[in-house]
Amino acid sequence: MQKKRYAVCGVSSRAIGMYVGPMLRQFSHCAELVALLDIDPLRFQVCKDQVPEAKDVPEYLAADFDKMMAETKPDAILVVCMDRYHVEYIVRGLGYDVDVISEKPMTTNTADALKVMEAEKKSKGKVICTFNYRYNPVHTKIRQMIVEGKIGKVTHVDLNWYIDIKHGSSYFHRWNRMRENSGSLSIHKSSHHFDLVNWWVDGIPEYVHAFGALNHYGPNGIFNPSKKDGRHCNECEEKMQCPYKARWSTRNSSIFAKDDHINAFEGPKKLFTTYRPDMCMFDSEINIHDTFIANIKYRNGVLLNYSANFSTPYEGYHLAFNGTHGRIEAAEFGGAGGAALPNPNTDGVRYIDYFPIFQGRERISIVKREGGHGGGDSAIHEDIFLGEDPARKFDILAKSVDGLRAISIGDAVYESIMDGQIKDLTGFIQ
Repeated sequence: MQKKRYAVCGVSSRAIGMYVGPMLRQFSHCAELVALLDIDPLRFQVCKDQVPEAKDVPEYLAADFDKMMAETKPDAILVVCMDRYHVEYIVRGLGYDVDVISEKPMTTNTADALKVMEAEKKSKGKVICTFNYRYNPVHTKIRQMIVEGKIGKVTHVDLNWYIDIKHGSSYFHRWNRMRENSGSLSIHKSSHHFDLVNWWVDGIPEYVHAFGALNHYGPNGIFNPSKKDGRHCNECEEKMQCPYKARWSTRNSSIFAKDDHINAFEGPKKLFTTYRPDMCMFDSEINIHDTFIANIKYRNGVLLNYSANFSTPYEGYHLAFNGTHGRIEAAEFGGAGGAALPNPNTDGVRYIDYFPIFQGRERISIVKREGGHGGGDSAIHEDIFLGEDPARKFDILAKSVDGLRAISIGDAVYESIMDGQIKDLTGFIQ
């Protein structure tokens, strides 16, 4: 088998753990890492310390993209940098007629997603959007049940997502807290959720109406020790007056703010040259929402009620589908606060409840798969590096159109919150 050659654009913690390591360890027989590109040269050393198998991979700074393409001649590029730069690397990669694999969200706004669609039409390359949450075995089983007609025609979806105080606050320490960097959490985070619903119900979104607020973070956050910009958690003199941080530390311990899966500092060792993922969650520059609700109408008549809260005692979701012939329910919760709840997901088994419309209930057991995002991370690797499973009865690997649809909802949610208007997506959505 001839190996496919990959270049990684953005040596983020996600890139290292999700792609570089697996590529060089589990998929080295079919994949070759030929280049690393990043704006921060320190990230190359961090990557090679964590994945020694990458020690000889050539390094390129962000300004040297064309040089990288000319010298290493990749067959595909993996875009795993800050969200705001995704569109640049996707479009440039397509200009070289190579495939592009982009972390979610594909872009930070609808206009840029449409630019990707246009660039793809002119290219021999194709875009894959890594909506790995589709590969969670519970989510895959729900899709199968709907395709098989277990609840007839889906009429309504109710999805309420909860992000706990540790995970939720982490977004407000990092670059994600700025709309211009992430598109807002209705895109950066909720595009996962919107894509799931779009995929589950074969839905093309048409209308979006939303409300939202910044209730927990920013300078008016109720637990802000004082209205003061520029603090950093690692040396903050007020950290023991901040309940978000005091809960996870003592007066004698250091606080390490997470950058997704990696610390800003590992002991005395810096992992970034200038960037700090321990910025104060109460800074006044924060311009995104931490609480929002949305109503979405799809072309096929399905209605979605959605909510997201980023400062809850436990982590997880409650999900329900109503159809002409029945109902499906699923729930997931965890995090530190989840220990206080009667947990339906024990001993490595999760459940889906199926209610036929007239009587009874069937509880379907789903064995947990190892790996991040409920096992979705490990499962999507096979489709990315080996190609899609030809025996599968329905599509699961997301394409650029799926990225556009999820982003268009998230972008409309933000804009609807800001101006209170219903957003019409019918003029451009595919």
